[in-house]
Amino acid sequence: MSELTEIFGELVFNKNVMRDKLPHSTFERLTDTIFNGKPLDSSIAEEVAHAMKEWAISKGATHFTHWFQPQRGGTAEKHDSFIDYSDSGNIIERFSSKQLIQSEPDASSFPSGGIRSTFEARGYTAWDPTSPAFLIETGKNKTLVIPSVFLSWKGDVLDLKTPFLRSMRSLNDSCIRLQRALGHKTATKVIVNCGPEQEYFIVSKDLYATRPDLQVCGRTLFGAVPAKGQQMEDHYFGAIHEKIIKFMERLDHELYRRGIPAKTRHNEVSPNQFELAPLFEEANLAIDHNLQIMNVLKGVADEHNLVVLLHEKPFAGLNGSGKHVNWSIGDNTGTNYLEPSSSPQKNLNFLMTLAAMMLGIDKFGGLLRAVVADAGNDHRLGANEAPPAIMSMYLGDYLTNLIHQIQNLSKINEETLADISMGVRNLPRISKDYSDRNRTSPIAFTGNKFEFRAVGSSQNPSEAITLLNQLCTYGYYILERRLSAMKGKDIKESAMLLLKKVFKETERIRFEGNSYGKEWHHHSHELGLPNAPDTPTALPAFTEPESIELMEKTRVLSEREVRSKVDIKLETYIKTIEIEHKMAVNIARTMILPAITKQITLTGKAASALRQSNIISAEIEKDLAMFESLYNEIKTKTKNLENSIARAYSEKDTLKVALYFGKKGAKALAELRSAVDKAEELISDEFWPMTKYQKLLTIF
Repeated sequence: MSELTEIFGELVFNKNVMRDKLPHSTFERLTDTIFNGKPLDSSIAEEVAHAMKEWAISKGATHFTHWFQPQRGGTAEKHDSFIDYSDSGNIIERFSSKQLIQSEPDASSFPSGGIRSTFEARGYTAWDPTSPAFLIETGKNKTLVIPSVFLSWKGDVLDLKTPFLRSMRSLNDSCIRLQRALGHKTATKVIVNCGPEQEYFIVSKDLYATRPDLQVCGRTLFGAVPAKGQQMEDHYFGAIHEKIIKFMERLDHELYRRGIPAKTRHNEVSPNQFELAPLFEEANLAIDHNLQIMNVLKGVADEHNLVVLLHEKPFAGLNGSGKHVNWSIGDNTGTNYLEPSSSPQKNLNFLMTLAAMMLGIDKFGGLLRAVVADAGNDHRLGANEAPPAIMSMYLGDYLTNLIHQIQNLSKINEETLADISMGVRNLPRISKDYSDRNRTSPIAFTGNKFEFRAVGSSQNPSEAITLLNQLCTYGYYILERRLSAMKGKDIKESAMLLLKKVFKETERIRFEGNSYGKEWHHHSHELGLPNAPDTPTALPAFTEPESIELMEKTRVLSEREVRSKVDIKLETYIKTIEIEHKMAVNIARTMILPAITKQITLTGKAASALRQSNIISAEIEKDLAMFESLYNEIKTKTKNLENSIARAYSEKDTLKVALYFGKKGAKALAELRSAVDKAEELISDEFWPMTKYQKLLTIF
């Protein structure tokens, strides 16, 4: 532990470093921006840039980069060295305020969704001072990393951080307005805390090298179900393998150096599947840290001759990986609006925030599904380990009964208000004793936060958190508007009357049962809840009039930017599926069919040898015919899949291309996979060209 405290944050230009390196007045003004949301004072930028450069160079840094989050996923960076010419023409190390605040990377190859022409290559990154700069290491090299937003030269959004920051401003405004309407005057800044859990698989690097599908697509396109998968449920929370413990110890060490508070590590349900969970942090930092976690995971795994898989469903028939995003909201006074309390005022905030989220989810459930839609997550959502594509909310028995009590109140007075306050105050103790975590619900209340369980393991959590902020913003706006219209009543009585109506209006999205069950799918359809089974059917929710209105009124995205986002997501989906289908065709032709040919040759030689000895083996002849039939079947289905790629692109509309890939293309791949997986169970191991599931999942 002493080492932990010594190394924690040593690669981060954090508050302690700033206090040490900056003049006191500069430090105060910068921390006012970072922690209190005040506008950046440009007059201090030169001093900050100098201190940041000196600190980075003292740590061995030679370059700096503006680090941003393009809409293609992942992160992006362009490194510039600190070297420059002095006035006398000599080489010096320089890092100016202009270089700190803004950079101009070439934006031409980043997806823009038609928001700009190809020849309009300019894009601008701008420093986000609310997220601390840090160092990345590659071997002996270090680079100063400046978290940034990314915009086109016309100011259009090209990244995922900008919408998040905008959503925070909008949430802050709507929340503070509601607080004032409720008579609460102390809160001045809204704070969202998050803790994105990270699930991942690990495989041997040597075995990974035999699987071109894993290398190119991140998931296995073929693979028969192993004799022992996860059916014994002996991996979950089991003893961690010694080699994995060594990997995890190294991982924690590297995360601590970056100031990332990794808290939990354990075996997950599937063999070779694990989870990492951090302590909660302010959302902007939590997002940046999660993106770093994904990069560090891969780097540390490589050092241990391992490969980390972040795909949502790398193995068919086994649990996939998600990124459960824990989300809570509070303010600068330390109040958590999702934490029940003995304070009547805080309990009213608690109930109002629940109501706000119910209003948002009820109105924009389809949009919440769309924000987590991509080709990888389509394989996971709705499977046995993941929430369905139907967006419902789980509150637990006690809280559900409390809400029903409010719904059914015949009158509102001081006595009933006191009863409700007492009921909420007792919630923490009661919930632990009488309520369970519903693992099948996509949005579950878990004591003092919501857990959004539909985010994919490879996805940037920023989009989901941005939308959760917007849904709460919408709910707060509706509540404040309705409350303002209730003239002449005591504010607490008005609030309870309003809550009673809202809880009744949004009843359809609360579900306490098994979200995997067929009954819920049928009932949710009757209730009118959206249920998009895949990305192409989910994404149009973005362009519904009410969705565009939400984006524009919260000032998160313009209609132009929303349509650009949908185009980018569709384009990414199509390219992902096309790569998978082409890879499947290539593997089938160059690896699977040759393997079957070898088996046919071997079996044919055996049959021929027996015939020459005047022995006819009916069983060997059957095997020979079976292998030939398998060869013909796989060849035919390979051709069918190849034809489906061409057929998809014959569609003129991008959405129709995606729909074809998602339906008929997926069916063609499934049919080919079925035949190949059958062959895997019949062809000799010496001929089979790829490591099978059983070995991938048991050998480190």
